[in-house]
Parts: sequence; structure tokens; C-alpha cells
Amino acid sequence: MSSEAASSKMLQLPLSKQDLSEINAHLRTLTPEEILAWAVESLPGLYQTTAFGLTGLVAIDMLSKITTSPPPLIFLDTLYHFQETYELVEDVRQRYDVPIHIYKPQGCETVADFEQKFGQRLWETNEDVYDFSIKVEPARRAYQDLGVKAVITGRRQSQGADRATLQPLEVDETGLLKLNPLFEWTFPIVEWYISEYDVPRNKLLAQGYRSVGDWHSTVKVGEGQSERAGRWAGKEKTECGLHRNYFTMQEQVEKAAESPSLLSSSQVAICV
Repeated sequence: MSSEAASSKMLQLPLSKQDLSEINAHLRTLTPEEILAWAVESLPGLYQTTAFGLTGLVAIDMLSKITTSPPPLIFLDTLYHFQETYELVEDVRQRYDVPIHIYKPQGCETVADFEQKFGQRLWETNEDVYDFSIKVEPARRAYQDLGVKAVITGRRQSQGADRATLQPLEVDETGLLKLNPLFEWTFPIVEWYISEYDVPRNKLLAQGYRSVGDWHSTVKVGEGQSERAGRWAGKEKTECGLHRNYFTMQEQVEKAAESPSLLSSSQVAICV
């Protein structure tokens, strides 16, 4: 695949390793806006998965200026988001003309539904099953329902850990394409864009939070700490589940739902 083809042709899937390498070589020469413009023209079945963090909001704003038909959004409602996050979803809905598809844990509309199915404080009794149930399974269901083949993410290299070696375009174990248009941006640049263009943002950011997830696993960030230090504080964990391999977990989750009282973290064998 030539660089000209990589920049102008709707991609045929699956991609070979050579194709992916050539595409990334091309995308690394582009700005985030140019990467997003390329994606709109080149990636089939394109959606944006977002928890409405700052980087995702930057991408939403950029796309609104690039195309009159931006990729639809997929929001995974874990049922444990802060109220401020739910308010932000509505702010984005009012500001941008983009469809928002909301997916919740299977068979659950409320926290009460979820805790009846899995028991209370599942994030403590079995964190892997929790991640799978609130993020991985709903995402898979969304991708199947909507025919998703590629997603725009808000991941950046400067977030560290597993993200430190991010490329503009990646392919996961399922064949899903993951586009990381702001992969090279730092947090201060993201903050500058949000302020410069008055992009809607989570009100918690003004209270000392930087990366906002579920209320039970998000704390304020101290002076000099990294932006994701407030996520799963005190744990080695760095990802919510969407960017891990949970192929082995479906059976365990089904058993956990049947017998929530038996949950314990040691019961789960997970391929990471």
C-alpha cells in the first residue's frame, strides 16, 4: 500500500501488518485534525467511544469542524459515573449535532439492577468481572449492534503505562481498529485546546480531578502527580478493561451473575 493510497482510499479489512505499518508512517506526519479527516474518509464503520474525558472532548470538537456528519458517539454507562459526568453528556448533546448511543451493563438499567445481579461493591469483590460487565460486554454488544469496525479513542502516549508506546492506528485482538488521533499530545496541550475553544468539560476538573471514571475509583490528583494518578489510586491497575484482552471471561461472568455471593478475585483466570 503506497502512502498515497493510505491517505485517500477507504480501507479494506483486515489490514496486513505491512499495511498498518505504512498507514502509521503516514499518520505520524499529520496533525490530529488531519488524522481525524483521514479517518472520516478512510475507516469503515467508524464510531467514537468516549467517557467524555478531555482528550475525547477535543476529538469531538475537532470532528464538528471537519465534517457535517461526525462519527456517532458510544458512551458506556457503567451506572457508577459521577452526576457531573451525566450532566456533561447532556452538555455535549446540546452543543454538538452528533448521535450518542448509550450502552449499560446487560439487563441493568439502574445500580439496584446491577447489584441484584452481581452483589454490592463488585469492584472490590471481583474487579475483573466488574470491568468486563460494565465495559467489555456492553462495548462488544454496541459494536455488534452498530456494525462498528473502527473506533476513535482518547488515549495518549503521555498518559504512560501501557499507553506510552501508542501508535496512531492500532488493531486489537478482535480485529477492531483503534484510532488515537491525539496520541502525541500532552495534557497541557489538551487543556489549552479545551480552554481556547470553550469546549464543554466535566465540572469535576475545577475541583482537582483530571481523569474522571467511576465515583468509587476516582480521586483528586495531587500537585506534581500524573493526570491518571487519581484512577484506581494505590493499585497497579492502569486500564479500565476496554483495552485489555478478556476473551476467557464470558463464562466466569455468567457464573458470577448466577451466584454473586461466591465472587472472589481469586476465582477469575484472565488473559492480559
